[in-house]
Amino acid sequence: MIVPAHHVEAYLGACLDSVLGQSFGDLEVIAVDDRSPDGCGELIDAYAARDGRVVPVHLAENAGLGRARNAGLARATGEYVLFLDGDDTLTPDALHTLSDRIKETDSPEILVFDYARTYLSGEVLRNQLAAELHEGDPQVFTLAERPGLLRLLMVVWNKAYRRDFVERTGLTFPPGYYEDTPWTFPALMSAETIAVLDRVCVHYRQRRQGSILGTVSHRHFDVFDQYDRVFAFLDAHPELERWRPVVFRRMVDHFTAVYTKPGRLPAGERAAFLHRARDQYRLHRTPLPPLGPRDRLRHALVRHGSHRAFGALRLAARASGRARRTARSVKARARRSGLRAHYALQRRLPLRERDALFGAADGHGYTHHPAALERAARDLVPGLRTFWITRAEHRHTAPTATRRVTPGSAAYFTALARARYLVTDGEPEPGHVKRRGQCVVQTGRGTPLKLVGAEVLDRPAAGTTDVNRVVATADQWDYALSGNRHTTLTWERAYPAAYTVLEYGQPRADAFHSPDPAARERLREALGLAPDVTALLYAPTYRDHRTGPHHPPDLDRMLHRLGPRFAVLARAHPRCGAPLVATGTAPSTRLIDVSAHPSVERLCLASDALITDYSSLMVEYAVLDRPIVLYADDWAAFEAARGLSVDLRGCAPGPVACDEDDLTTIFASGAWSGPGSAARRAAFRTRFCPWDDGRAAERVVRRVFLGEEPPAS
Repeated sequence: MIVPAHHVEAYLGACLDSVLGQSFGDLEVIAVDDRSPDGCGELIDAYAARDGRVVPVHLAENAGLGRARNAGLARATGEYVLFLDGDDTLTPDALHTLSDRIKETDSPEILVFDYARTYLSGEVLRNQLAAELHEGDPQVFTLAERPGLLRLLMVVWNKAYRRDFVERTGLTFPPGYYEDTPWTFPALMSAETIAVLDRVCVHYRQRRQGSILGTVSHRHFDVFDQYDRVFAFLDAHPELERWRPVVFRRMVDHFTAVYTKPGRLPAGERAAFLHRARDQYRLHRTPLPPLGPRDRLRHALVRHGSHRAFGALRLAARASGRARRTARSVKARARRSGLRAHYALQRRLPLRERDALFGAADGHGYTHHPAALERAARDLVPGLRTFWITRAEHRHTAPTATRRVTPGSAAYFTALARARYLVTDGEPEPGHVKRRGQCVVQTGRGTPLKLVGAEVLDRPAAGTTDVNRVVATADQWDYALSGNRHTTLTWERAYPAAYTVLEYGQPRADAFHSPDPAARERLREALGLAPDVTALLYAPTYRDHRTGPHHPPDLDRMLHRLGPRFAVLARAHPRCGAPLVATGTAPSTRLIDVSAHPSVERLCLASDALITDYSSLMVEYAVLDRPIVLYADDWAAFEAARGLSVDLRGCAPGPVACDEDDLTTIFASGAWSGPGSAARRAAFRTRFCPWDDGRAAERVVRRVFLGEEPPAS
């Protein structure tokens, strides 16, 4: 592993730790101090003193990234060579996985693997072209058999190179920026055996400042010399002539990217850059297959060096964008005004006594307690006409027997104004006025294990600081549902108002009381789960206090350790806005992103165990009497920021893990499904699921819609 370092002292420790902490230990780390003006050299020496696998190299003068890598190559002795920039990191177990893949594919000359971009916010985005790394047959191939590899980022650090191949091909790095280009193209075109690994092995840090690609410099003109070197290589190897059109097109795309992206070229040198691009275009011009309209225009502008035309097009595009945004804004304001007038008019008309409006999860589908109540109401209340609030992309999840209305539409405001019954698990529509005679049922979104309502008024991170709004919301309720005594008492403290609490059970858990084995098997088959696989549903809650995305455990790593008998269904909370599996991940039969699945209840039925943290889903899942494991590596932060109303660690429905290793050990050892786990689950169920007999929804409907009191228990 060759790690060049220049002005990356703040990141170099994490980089070296990610390499030296790998489960695969047979490696040498050649850390090259490229005459860094900060403390990189001293840091490298400190690591070398602690770990004999680190080989320090200090250059007498700053040579640049390419020459620093060459210095590392000269010291390399291993069978394979990998490169890692000093501000990037390896993912856990990456080298072990690479070693296994190399053995599986009989030591290819190049092994291409995947990477993910990591951002300051904590967001991690996988390479969007990850599908090119699909590990299908043949396992080993040439570039001619998988030309799509040239669509990937042309960098050196997403590949492992057999060292004898590097020496035989004479690969070295030239000076200047974009030094990866004249290495990567010749390497891929020359290799007789290439393999791929469909796994993220490198986290590519996206720095706000300090990176080469984000530095304004005349040295971006180096890109021209680098492509000259690639074409010189093709000239010297006529057997590779077939790749000339591909390289030519990539060259034009690269020139355009450098020219158009801000923060690279000095303002006064943009025209000179484009003129130089024109000269390179004419020098290396190669016949191409037919191009699309946008590509033809871009090639024409580069071919003619049309700096003014480029500028005019950019100005026209900006003006067009501003005009479109202004038109959309005017249209939106007019629509909002019209809908407000429509809603005001509808409130003056009589209520429709047989209409009931249901909604859940902010319109994200037919789910949760309101869905269970809607089904029961249609079955039990004669002549009732139900409406379901759903966004357009989730309309298919609602049954055809209910009328579907889109939030913000005229039909929605009509139903909101005139329905006799309003059943929801969220806050009311802004501007909603409860009418005399309307009945509002607040179902909540499960047992409140976290602090809610007035309980979090002194916790700004929870996002609720307006006590008047909290109380006003509860003042509109006629009924609030509860599944246990804990929830009943929490409603009294958190939402003090004159509503009636119906402690009747958890309606959405009714389906868990007598699950249908055939339906379970059909769903598992649709998800791609083998019959003998243990499916773990991982469903963490939302973190109010985090500004970035929630970081799950390394599910790939966990599955690698547990072996093929386990699979994970990863479901992000709807408010997270991003899946728990890196975007662009190729389909997997063992790590399956189910964030977009319309029904968490059906996913519970398809799974064999639940992994969660502070989510109330554990209470409903306990009705299934299947294993539950709690995993959270941020107990202290969560309790300080949001707060818990229950000592979950003291009354957990199963084993508790505080880090990834604990979590893996719980499943590897069998503790997740042992007698101790069953005993904790039984005690938890007794406390939080006393009414769950499969008839909770029926009891609520009979009381609210039919006025019947439930029979005494």
